[in-house]
This record gives sequence, structure tokens and C-alpha cells, in this order.
Amino acid sequence: MKPIVSIIMGSTSDLPVMEKACKFLDEMHIPFEVNALSAHRTPEAVESFAKGARQRGIKVIIAGAGMAAALPGVIAASTTLPVIGVPIKGMLDGLDAMLSIIQMPPGIPVATVGVNGAMNAAILAAEMLALSDEDICQRIEAYKQGLGAKIEKANEELAQVKYDNKTN
Repeated sequence: MKPIVSIIMGSTSDLPVMEKACKFLDEMHIPFEVNALSAHRTPEAVESFAKGARQRGIKVIIAGAGMAAALPGVIAASTTLPVIGVPIKGMLDGLDAMLSIIQMPPGIPVATVGVNGAMNAAILAAEMLALSDEDICQRIEAYKQGLGAKIEKANEELAQVKYDNKTN
């Protein structure tokens, strides 16, 4: 099995956030890889990874980073693959990381999800892949239908909660 999504994080301290992406891709049966690369501590390795990702069969890159959050942008500068940035909460509640990721110069786009939004990054990656893979498309459709079913169930449970002045 060869990976088609690459999950990259600045250090393994980011794993508690990024594992949500791992779990979602695993549930969707999408092959992925996970690595730690640092834009500041291993810049040559980041560039080499980004330049070789397409040739290795990678189709989407999810890059999580906190603080200076340069990793997604550095990767995007060295590949034509879509890069999804995940700002990781650290200093300033993740606002610093989010701003670093979304303020990319023209020509170097990085899609960005919310702070600690690794699961949404995985969903977005799966939706990108679903454009050319009907099996992934069907799994994403089933997942999203399940989200609606959860809300319907929640409303059924809320209907059973009684208060003197509750009208529904």
C-alpha cells in the first residue's frame, strides 16, 4: 500500500492534534504517511520531501505547525501538490500560527483549517481525492450523512428533556 496523503508536523509534540487526521484517514481507508519535519531545524529535509512527494505518489499534504508555523508554506513553496495547513495552538491560542499560515504570498497557496483542526484537514484532503476516486467519494458521502443522523438523534434526546417552561 502506497500513501496518497502525507501528514507532516513540526515535531512529535504536535501528534495529539494531528492524530485526529490520522484516525479519520484510517477510517476512510485512505493510505497515508506521517512524519515530523521542521522548517527551521531540518530545512533541507523539508525541501527534499516537498520536491519528491509527487513522484512518490502523494496527492495531498497536510502540514501542522505551531508558533511561527512556517512548515506549510515552506512545503507549498517546493511542490505543486495541494497543501492544507493546520495551525496548532501554542502561544496566543494558535492565532500566531493561523496568521502565519493564511498570510501566504501570491503564487504559494496553502489551504487552512481552524486552530487544531486536523480532522477538518483530513476531511478536506479526502474531498479533494474524491474528485477522482468514486470509492472515497462514497465513503465521504456516508460520513456526512452520519453527521446529519447524529443531529437528528440529539434532537430526539433533547425532546425527552423536561422543564416546566420548555415548549418543545
